[in-house]
Amino acid sequence: MDNEQSKPSFNEAELARRTGAQTPAQSMQQISPDDDDEGLALGEIIAVLMDYRWLIAAISLLALVLGLAWVFIAKPVYRADGLLQVEEKSSGMGSLKALQPLLGDDTTVSAELEILTSRMVLGRVVNKLKLDIVALPRTLPLLGGAIARRYDGSEPNSPWFGLTSFAWGGETIQVDSLTVPDAALDLDLTLIAGERGAFEVFDDDQQLLLQGRVGERASGQDYSIFVAQLTARPGTQFRLRKLSAETAVDDLRKAYSVKEAGKKSSILELSLLGPDPARIGVVLDDIMNTYVRQNVERRSAEAEKTLQFLETQLPALKTQLDSAEAAYNNYRQSRGSLDLSLETQSVLKSMVEVENAAVLLKQERDELRQQFTAEHPRIQAVDDKLQRLAERRKSFERDVAALPDTQQTVLRLARDVEVSTNLYTELLNTAQQLRVSKAGTVGDVRIIDAAAVARKPVGAKPVAILAIALLLGLLFSLVVIWLLRSLRVVVEDPEVIEAQLGLPVYATVPHSKAELELQRKARSGAAELLAVAYPEDDAVESLRGLRTTLHFALLDARRNSLLITGSSPGLGKSFISINLGAVLAQVGKRVLILDADLRRGHIHKQFGLPRALGVSEYVAGQASLDDIIKATALPNLWVVSTGQIPPNPSELLMHERFSALLSELGASFDTVIVDAPPVLAVSDAAIIGRHVGATLMVARSGKHPIRELEQAVKRLNQAGVEVKGFVFNDLDVSRQSYRYGYKGYVYRYSYKG
Repeated sequence: MDNEQSKPSFNEAELARRTGAQTPAQSMQQISPDDDDEGLALGEIIAVLMDYRWLIAAISLLALVLGLAWVFIAKPVYRADGLLQVEEKSSGMGSLKALQPLLGDDTTVSAELEILTSRMVLGRVVNKLKLDIVALPRTLPLLGGAIARRYDGSEPNSPWFGLTSFAWGGETIQVDSLTVPDAALDLDLTLIAGERGAFEVFDDDQQLLLQGRVGERASGQDYSIFVAQLTARPGTQFRLRKLSAETAVDDLRKAYSVKEAGKKSSILELSLLGPDPARIGVVLDDIMNTYVRQNVERRSAEAEKTLQFLETQLPALKTQLDSAEAAYNNYRQSRGSLDLSLETQSVLKSMVEVENAAVLLKQERDELRQQFTAEHPRIQAVDDKLQRLAERRKSFERDVAALPDTQQTVLRLARDVEVSTNLYTELLNTAQQLRVSKAGTVGDVRIIDAAAVARKPVGAKPVAILAIALLLGLLFSLVVIWLLRSLRVVVEDPEVIEAQLGLPVYATVPHSKAELELQRKARSGAAELLAVAYPEDDAVESLRGLRTTLHFALLDARRNSLLITGSSPGLGKSFISINLGAVLAQVGKRVLILDADLRRGHIHKQFGLPRALGVSEYVAGQASLDDIIKATALPNLWVVSTGQIPPNPSELLMHERFSALLSELGASFDTVIVDAPPVLAVSDAAIIGRHVGATLMVARSGKHPIRELEQAVKRLNQAGVEVKGFVFNDLDVSRQSYRYGYKGYVYRYSYKG
């Protein structure tokens, strides 16, 4: 008692001045934006990346493996391209410029682009090359196609993994004809190869549809197939599908593209992608040839129509001419040789001209009526011309009526012969010109470069794919880290405790690899203390700093006992208690460690002592003070074990003999360290805390959220126990060095010999 009274009293500010510890106000004042360094954000990022380096490496490696798998599995895609030129106009043969209106108008490049992707062109290609028939070997998903592509034998490959129904390389099939009902369009069928060219076809319900042989047409149930070639092991399956016209054209359009090479260049670039280089070259060539062919057909379409009309008129005109000549010759023979006067010949010539003009206008009107109605201005203009010719014909007829009957008859017959001859000759010449024009039509477009297939697959190279996969792996790992960090709210910085709880952190104990090694040895029975085996370890040095701080912290305390507890199990409070006691004993202090965890206490094992004869026996009156105090191998350090585990630990700790035990031990030793159970788990720490001089809580880096620590402090305060401060345990110093720069190295300062 006299000893307690002789101790000087220090207030908290004086204690902070002597020890360097922070008061709550000071700790709050230090957490301010002005003290933050802009470079700390980069340090924090580096620290997090270093902390999750193995996760980053694992995800990146997985992405790289997936990239390698993609390189192996992905089907190579080849590209074929060609060039077309769209000319502004084509006049055909120079001598037939008069027929240009019959050969069509100029076309624009934009219109040709649409035509090149139309069903009119692509549909013809699909029908000609049978692109609506899909016949492929069925391979094992993922790996089968890659294995089959890499097989180069002359015979079908042997089955892998005993899977004989799949194709493994070397299989070929050619289906020249496939007919299915409309309901089966775009649906998969299965062809199974048999012996000696035989095969069977099944639907998706495994119902037999057809049986046949190679080179023979097989029909039945509205299905029909002609297989021209089949090379495969018996039992190998092939996938068949008859595409609808729309699906076949759409599939071709997806792999096909056309664009103008340069603005207003009239040069069109065509390209086609596909896995079979030989096939895409043939398909693109046929697209260009079909397009050119339809362009020529379109240009000669009007000439063809006119020619067909003339060919239907020529036989009738020939008959009419023959009849007119026969009538004229018969009349002259019956009347003798008759000559027309000059006046009559002039009238005849004029009448012939009028009749020829009228016939030509009627032909023009018939052609226009195929395109326009009778009210169209062009047709009305032709009708006006015919009306004027009719009036002139009436005028000539009045002149003819004034002639003698013989002259009138001869004039009429001669006119018929002359008109029929001129009309027939004109139409015959026009028909011949149209035939020549049709044969010489070349269209508005021409092929500049035929389809050429690239020798190597297009797309990203394997090295680029692997680089992209690695980059995506890194990005994905960063996303995973961000998610983990967002979900993780644990305390990793001692300054957070000071800022949030307003309590000082008396010591920050770095992570110790040496302690992990000692724990492994302890499992084999050779237990050692870190403070004894590795006295220069960074964790031990931090505990020496705590020893100095506690010297002043206990100066104004009524008792020289110290309670060490935590919010939850697994924080290292027993490690702190044992090694703190060791460093206190090393400076000559008489130290006793009391294991008050009457449920799971294990401090006696660290010193190789028995559990029996400890706290529970003393409180129960079964042992004396001298019986329970056990000496250790370390001078000045004694231990009181838990004793036998009692059924009612809390009631035992509330007994007055436990309070008397603490008082007697405090009188006999310089410092008594009490190791108590976790605060939030049981109420033992709150019971013990009322009988000690000071209470410290142990927090472990990355172990619990700040709310847990706040709840533990609150529970002790509600029980009347004041928490002096915290010991921050197991701090990753290497990470802190990245995070805080120089500040990270204050935790690591050891002697070198």
